[in-house]
Amino acid sequence: MMVSSNPAGKRCVNPPSERTVERLSRYRYLLHELKVEGVGYVFSHALAEMAAVSAAQVRQDMMAVGYSGTPVQGYEVEKLLAALEEFLEVPEGKDVALVGVGNLGLTILKSLVEYPTPLRLSVAFDVDWRLVNRQVQGCWCYPVEQLVAVVRERQIPIGIVAVPPKAAQEVADLLCEGGVSGILNCAPLRLRVPEHVYVSNLNIMVALEKVSYFAHRNRARMECPARERMKA
Repeated sequence: MMVSSNPAGKRCVNPPSERTVERLSRYRYLLHELKVEGVGYVFSHALAEMAAVSAAQVRQDMMAVGYSGTPVQGYEVEKLLAALEEFLEVPEGKDVALVGVGNLGLTILKSLVEYPTPLRLSVAFDVDWRLVNRQVQGCWCYPVEQLVAVVRERQIPIGIVAVPPKAAQEVADLLCEGGVSGILNCAPLRLRVPEHVYVSNLNIMVALEKVSYFAHRNRARMECPARERMKA
């Protein structure tokens, strides 16, 4: 294992790429699971296998975090987990507002409760009178008409758009007016937001079509040798 000369906790000068942040978040989740299982140390190649990346990629990512392991024991799980949490957890970025408490919204809400993350779903919004002005899965749900005021008052920096496509842009506008700087968009359309607002798109249909494509290709690859053997 390559040992980095950077002290633990030292941030990299250049901001990490989106893919790097995604991998670091994945490592964080895996390390949390290892910690729960009582594992004290993990080598880069073992963490790489769990995360479906190369050991070299793991070492490179850890250098970006500023954490180093040892050739003998590898990475100390608890300390590496703490370093990743320090790197990923922006102090003012823990509160999240969810807009849309339908089936998708409820799934997201439950995931944030069960997933080991510092992100806190502090408020929710919906147009359904049966859901508003009450707690939903432990989160208070406001009428969407109060979105701007509540988000602004609580200084919530992150919003989740889990509404039908026809309402997504309007909701994004309200979130931006409330002062968010990041949006997770679950609607299958491109949102128009100010330059300072970061948007990450979660399109389930695109992901499903990607899985379908590679599943078909892998099946064809497996069937091809079988046909060749039958001809022989």
